[in-house]
Amino acid sequence: MKEMNLTEGNILKKLLIFAIPFLIANGLQSLYGAVDLFVIGRYCGAESVAAVSTGTQVTQIVTSLVTGLTLGSTILIGQYKGEGDEERVKRTIGTTLTVFAGVALFLTVVMLVFERPLLELLRTPEESFERTMQYVSVCLLGNIFICGYNAISAILRGCGDSARPMIFVGIACILNIILDFIFVKFCGWNVAGTALATVISQAVSMMAAIAYLKRHDFLFDFKPASFRPVWALVKKLAAVGIPISFQEMMVRISFLYLMAVMNNCGVYAASVVGIGSKYDVFAMLASTSMANALAAVTAQNMGAGKPERARKSLWYGIGFALFISCLFWGWAQVDPASMIRVFSNDENMVKAGMPFFRSCSYDYLMVALVFCLNGYLNGRQKTVWTMVSCSVGALALRIPMVYFFAEHYGDHLGRLGMIAPIVSGIMMCYTLVYVLYEGRKRT
Repeated sequence: MKEMNLTEGNILKKLLIFAIPFLIANGLQSLYGAVDLFVIGRYCGAESVAAVSTGTQVTQIVTSLVTGLTLGSTILIGQYKGEGDEERVKRTIGTTLTVFAGVALFLTVVMLVFERPLLELLRTPEESFERTMQYVSVCLLGNIFICGYNAISAILRGCGDSARPMIFVGIACILNIILDFIFVKFCGWNVAGTALATVISQAVSMMAAIAYLKRHDFLFDFKPASFRPVWALVKKLAAVGIPISFQEMMVRISFLYLMAVMNNCGVYAASVVGIGSKYDVFAMLASTSMANALAAVTAQNMGAGKPERARKSLWYGIGFALFISCLFWGWAQVDPASMIRVFSNDENMVKAGMPFFRSCSYDYLMVALVFCLNGYLNGRQKTVWTMVSCSVGALALRIPMVYFFAEHYGDHLGRLGMIAPIVSGIMMCYTLVYVLYEGRKRT
């Protein structure tokens, strides 16, 4: 559990040692999100499943914004770590934590004010509307813990430590699973219980992380006087992080539009998309984990003046991510019904979901390349390019395609499921061309 120097040693070995804790941490984080839906599906009705499905899409707005800023801090800290500038690392940590406290407060107020209009815009089914409101409201009150945990994890990863964030998220996962069953099965609190379990588990995880780091002489001391933003670093964090946040937001908006279309098709369609989104997370775990790892590895190596090492890491990362994605794609092609029955035995839901799962699973393969390529580019601080790329994919490709398919094939979930892999395939092509062009330009 020590910080790693990612600029020396065997490239593949270092990449995997650094990336696997990412994979486990993201898997655990996805697990407790899936457990929310599993518990609701087992002990509540289709209306509650739809409520959690839609509510999760809303709360992911916050996660998307936070993800961009956290990755920005990981990249900057990784660069300064590669340069051996410890003082700037310390100042960047203090700036990151202070900025995130303000971001958490701002997002909480804004999201609570616009919660009802947003759910109405998403055409949330009437029978699940109030429960969706409950779920979202409780989750939003825990924004400070979401932002705090993600900020601490980003700082550690930028320093070359991906193991301790894995342990902290493991604490949250175990506690969340226990509380889910207590609050939903035994207390009967329905969707509000799953939201409360998530907030409490993340609060405990964040406080455990701070307590642990303070006791083990971490680089940052967490004293009030240390929480002072350096405005030059705030600007740099914004320059690197905001484009990533913006691209995440554009992608999230396009998926919110898809959810609105599905909500308009009824409770079963909304539930299928919600269940599918959980599998998306698991199937793409290797891709997202490797993308985050590549951002840190690339940042450190570019800071150390070793761009060729960063490029080799990219191709190793793509191979690993693609292998894992193929396993989930195969499952979806052979037996999609079993995937749906993990969450619900409702035969109407299974029947509606099978064609959707078969078609949308091709996206697992496309994103393995897209995510890894973007992670590499982010590590090189090409965040404006990745922002434009993802925005084009979300606004110019996904939303128009959702509109077209909904108008002509609104009752055919299998064809709606093809939208994601088509969009990701196009993005993969032009992103790969850009990376190859940049590499050739520098040789």
